[in-house]
Amino acid sequence: MNTIPLPVLFLILGVLVLLSASFSSSETALMTLNRYRLKHLAGSGHRAAKRAEKLLQRPDRLIGIILLGNNFVNISASAVATIIALRLGGEGAIAAATGLLTLVILIFAEVAPKTLAALRPERVAFPASYVLGPLLKLLYPLVWLTNGMANGLLSLLGVRPEEGEPSALTREELRTVVNEAGAMIPRRHQRMLLSILDLDRATVDDIMVPRNEVVGIDLTDDWREIARQISESEYTRLPVFEGGIDHIRGILHVRRMLTAMLDGELTRERLLEHVRDPYFIPEGTPLHVQMINFQSQRRRIGLVVDEYGEFLGLATLEDILEEIVGEFTTDPAEAVRDIHPQPDGSYLAAGSASTRELKRLLNWDLAADGPKTLNGLILEHLETIPEPGTSLLIDGHPVTVLQTEENRVKVARLDHRVASAKAAKPQD
Repeated sequence: MNTIPLPVLFLILGVLVLLSASFSSSETALMTLNRYRLKHLAGSGHRAAKRAEKLLQRPDRLIGIILLGNNFVNISASAVATIIALRLGGEGAIAAATGLLTLVILIFAEVAPKTLAALRPERVAFPASYVLGPLLKLLYPLVWLTNGMANGLLSLLGVRPEEGEPSALTREELRTVVNEAGAMIPRRHQRMLLSILDLDRATVDDIMVPRNEVVGIDLTDDWREIARQISESEYTRLPVFEGGIDHIRGILHVRRMLTAMLDGELTRERLLEHVRDPYFIPEGTPLHVQMINFQSQRRRIGLVVDEYGEFLGLATLEDILEEIVGEFTTDPAEAVRDIHPQPDGSYLAAGSASTRELKRLLNWDLAADGPKTLNGLILEHLETIPEPGTSLLIDGHPVTVLQTEENRVKVARLDHRVASAKAAKPQD
């Protein structure tokens, strides 16, 4: 070393600092790579991504080779700096050289390269993988020895490096990924993806048409009335019952009866030929399960029944799809069938409006296991059948009952603004 000129020693020191920066930046870059993007790139044939993915399969070996190289060049740089200090100022200059080298390595070999790698991980990690792969094979015995001792120490603490943390995302983590996608995923598509994730939180009870609102054909009606109902129906499929909605015979595809009507051959027997056996859905069935059931059964409509077989309502495939893509309408003001915005910012809502519609449109924080309709919410809060003009607070929002019908709320006014006053308790 005493025969090496000082300019060459400074050059060697500069190369060692550069190598230290390379090892430091490659470590940060490889560890901060987006694993899902990396898997996508590797699957699409990106060579550097394949190399990086292979290195990351055993992070203990990757860290071993990086730290082995980084410590070797740092110690070598310290030795070279010591020789330079001795030549320039004797033993008294060693302390100054140590402090100066520490500052140089901290800035140029640690902070700056690691910050760059964290901001541009792919630009650093992919080129580094071409060097680290062969270097790992070359120094594998030394890496194996150091990793063996380190892993033995970790095993005493109950940690097994080959059993890494599971990389699968939870539902909430996936929701965060979708929300943070920004411009990469259009906002409407984000809402659809989030709706799909929420399907298992909703059941057929949340989207079904309640039995008191089901429109169907009663075989005991006059045939002229049945013919009029078929010709003017806004629905493609109608339940057919006899003597009451609890006696359902099946489901009729209305369009199949139009030919018979035009030919004047509409009879009870002809109608019953086109009635398909009813398809029953147990109450509480999650929407994602029911969508699969509709597909496997080749059905588009089902009758929701309770544990005693009592008819509760009617659910359709369209209703489930609307939970994902929204209402099938081009008019945003009509996006929710039972809730209508008013010029003053309030909303007129039917008592049958579902709580899911309220949460989606007005962002109300309502319990998932509570009442399923606005009428149920009002009755739960008041514990009595209200008179028109009764006001209350639901989730901090003023609600005024405008119209009642027999034992239920028919129409109410909802104020989207949160009230500061406390809700009045119902009087005894």
